[in-house]
Amino acid sequence: MEATTDIRLLLAILAPLLGAAAVMAAGNRPNLRESCSLLSALSLFGLVASLLPAVQAGQRLVYPLFHLLPGLSVALRVDALAMVFALSASFLWVLTVFYSAGYMRGLNEHAQTRFSACFALALFGAVGCAFADNLLTLYLFYEIVSLCTYPLVAHHQDEESYAGARKYLVYLTGTAKALLLPAMVLIYVVAGTLDFATDIRGGILPPDLSRGVTTALYVACLLGFAKNGVMPLHSWLPSAMVAPTPVSALLHAVAVVKVGVFSTVRVMLYVFGADRIEAWNLGLPTAYFVSITILVASIVALSKDNLKARLAYSTVSQLSYIILGVALLKPAAIAGGIVHIANHAFSKITLFFCAGAIYVATHRKSISELGGLGRAMPFTFTAFALASLSMIGAPPVAGFVTKWYLLNGAWDAGAVGIMVVLLASTLLNAAYFAPVVYQGFFGPPASEPASSPSPAEAPWTLVVPLCLTALISVAIGIYPNFFMSLVQGILR
Repeated sequence: MEATTDIRLLLAILAPLLGAAAVMAAGNRPNLRESCSLLSALSLFGLVASLLPAVQAGQRLVYPLFHLLPGLSVALRVDALAMVFALSASFLWVLTVFYSAGYMRGLNEHAQTRFSACFALALFGAVGCAFADNLLTLYLFYEIVSLCTYPLVAHHQDEESYAGARKYLVYLTGTAKALLLPAMVLIYVVAGTLDFATDIRGGILPPDLSRGVTTALYVACLLGFAKNGVMPLHSWLPSAMVAPTPVSALLHAVAVVKVGVFSTVRVMLYVFGADRIEAWNLGLPTAYFVSITILVASIVALSKDNLKARLAYSTVSQLSYIILGVALLKPAAIAGGIVHIANHAFSKITLFFCAGAIYVATHRKSISELGGLGRAMPFTFTAFALASLSMIGAPPVAGFVTKWYLLNGAWDAGAVGIMVVLLASTLLNAAYFAPVVYQGFFGPPASEPASSPSPAEAPWTLVVPLCLTALISVAIGIYPNFFMSLVQGILR
């Protein structure tokens, strides 16, 4: 199908960029600053949503920016895979604007203007990655996300936050330059282009490229996108938990890690192609390789008493479901992996929103300190329980859809070992989430000084967003057809 040029793609990536500029201009006028953030977020979501009917109709929309050499350009395009990511990220940014305002004001955080501006710039990079038409454009926006989120990780400007931010930047930019950039250059040399293929089967590499070179390029891309959290290049992610909770939510649900897994999936399917991956027997070994991350990260999560640290290792584990599904190369598995981009986003942001609300209301960070808080904060802990069910993969929440399709795909691939991994990870998920919920609702109240106020729900600006994301997680679990219809467009 012939591509149609559409300026809305350019306007969509400009919306958060202009929003960042407006936030900086607003400066220390909080109401104006947050209004600028909200307007930018609503504009981005509206523009992305306006592209949906064309994508559902099977159209391919593009917008060229700069032509450099034959087969080498900076250009935008939107397809069904891009919409799964861009719709989730842009919608969640709207809710995160409200949540961030309540969180940052509630704790009287410093540098709120810089925080809001960098948040918008991170979304600029994330949507640029979603709409990238080729590997060069994807790489440029991928690096923008890394650079713009560094100030967010280092927000507290103390020794711990600077150390976490340095590790974050070194891992993400280091792997991109050491592995991804050379692979990109070699792909251009052998293929004569960096433009993504128009379907998931053939890829862009020449058919006579040797197995050894193909495998080397494949491994370099898999590890070069270190935002995907695959072990052993994952430790930047728990270290980044020194950032404020809205940043953690951004890192784990809206932008950063989703940029990593989205980029990995995009390159696997649209540079290498499912046929080439299957022909060279790269898929199943990839699935088993990321299975190590799924299981080991879950075991580490069990040992963490700090709530955000447990959620961080949960993210490391959950991200690999996406890569595992695509690597199995069966339609059901690919569908389960890709839809998990959205399913995980809504559920994981709920968990981090809840962790932030608990901290704002009680200043407690450890699971062992949460005893009885569920009775004082019923909305927050009910939302946490629903999102936990999604992470576990229990019906009727979104994560059940993911695991159902992954298990079916593993069965179709004859990968009994992968089915065992999925079932074992489900038990581990339950083992590290159930104690949090139990402690909140049924645990004995933590001892408090007599002068301390009784725990209560956080401000509504925090509670309303987390309730909405929890309810959406349930809704897309009961009615999964919206995102699944987009995924079916990818598989056609």
